[in-house]
Amino acid sequence: MKTNKTIHVQELGQQPYKTCWDYQEKLFQGIIDLKRANRNNDSIQATPNYLLFVEHPPVFTLGKSGKIEHLLLTEQQLTEKKIAFYKSNRGGDITYHGPGQIVGYPILDLDHFFTDIHRYLRTLEEVIIATLSDYGLQATRSDGETGVWLDADTPNARKICAMGVRASRWVTMHGFALNVNTNLAHFDYIVPCGIQGKGVTSLEKEVGRVIPLNEVQEKILHHFLQFFEAELAIDLINQ
Repeated sequence: MKTNKTIHVQELGQQPYKTCWDYQEKLFQGIIDLKRANRNNDSIQATPNYLLFVEHPPVFTLGKSGKIEHLLLTEQQLTEKKIAFYKSNRGGDITYHGPGQIVGYPILDLDHFFTDIHRYLRTLEEVIIATLSDYGLQATRSDGETGVWLDADTPNARKICAMGVRASRWVTMHGFALNVNTNLAHFDYIVPCGIQGKGVTSLEKEVGRVIPLNEVQEKILHHFLQFFEAELAIDLINQ
């Protein structure tokens, strides 16, 4: 197979979670189908890579390893608060998506980069850590807990970016959710990521001002291309 480190970036605006999930599945399956065809036909057609940026209306999603009791609202309360709920096929437990949050869905063929899911997750974390450093925040990992934290391993530990992925045949989907100007009150309705006793924060809360999402997104993209040693395909931006 021909190596391809070009990333097609698509800015999807605000979309319902299920709409974007279906779109991810379409791109994800398309890459897998092309890989299968290459193998069966002894072909070398390069598979594509995508990075989707999206903002979701309020929604809770439960990963494959999650526990439903980590959702602290009844179905009626979800309806009253106008918060959607989905059981997802990503890894991880329960998390929240909503306005003011940057959600990134890398749909990559890791055969172009490195075939190591552990390294893939650590690289995604490094992208967010570098982005937060641009705002003067010293973010880190927390041992055994995927995602990005501030003051990890202290009584004041608080999560600022959640992550959960799915992979098949070295193709990835789902990704990360960085709290920028997010309504953190919605996290009170769940046990975030199934982790008891630790807080959740946002970039706005930490720096004391509202920050434009497009500004943060540009920084994420810069570091994403840097750490994955990738090139940007400009033809799909703002689609």
